Amino acid sequence: MTAIPSPEQLITIGRVQSPYGIKGWVWVYANTEPMTNIFGYMPWYVQIGKEWREVQAVEWREQGKGLVARFKDCHDRNAAEALHGAVIWTAKTNLPDLADGDYYWSDLIDANVWTVDGQFLGQVYSLMETGANDVLVVRPVAGSIDQQERLIPWIPEQVVTVVDVVNKRLTVDWDIDF
Repeated sequence: MTAIPSPEQLITIGRVQSPYGIKGWVWVYANTEPMTNIFGYMPWYVQIGKEWREVQAVEWREQGKGLVARFKDCHDRNAAEALHGAVIWTAKTNLPDLADGDYYWSDLIDANVWTVDGQFLGQVYSLMETGANDVLVVRPVAGSIDQQERLIPWIPEQVVTVVDVVNKRLTVDWDIDF
């Protein structure tokens, strides 16, 4: 077993949901696209209470529209119940490098959002898929121009003009009254 990486070196990739059956299997929700990619990012780390633990999926499969897995040393329903709700993390180094202009959503969360004319809108709270394009959910924080939550489409170069992942800053060409 390896040492647990520091929180700055980890990224959330899913969570353990409810037990599946009586032999230690659990439902797994994946943040990855496609969802089965989650199994390529081992080892996983979960936090249960204040304790961090490394877990390894030894078996997994698609089940209906979801995923189920069995972890090493998880042989019955009681052991599976103990993992219910645990967030699944992996080391950022386990993820593939992205092409220029592509970003992991986690790199954008908490980024400060500024308009091209220098008005501070708030921070990226989350992102959501809409079909046409992803959308930034920007919530006001101290120093924002107002207390309005904004939904800003992720349209690189047209709406999102600058992405600075290192400094957690996005610049958007967006009308503040929208």
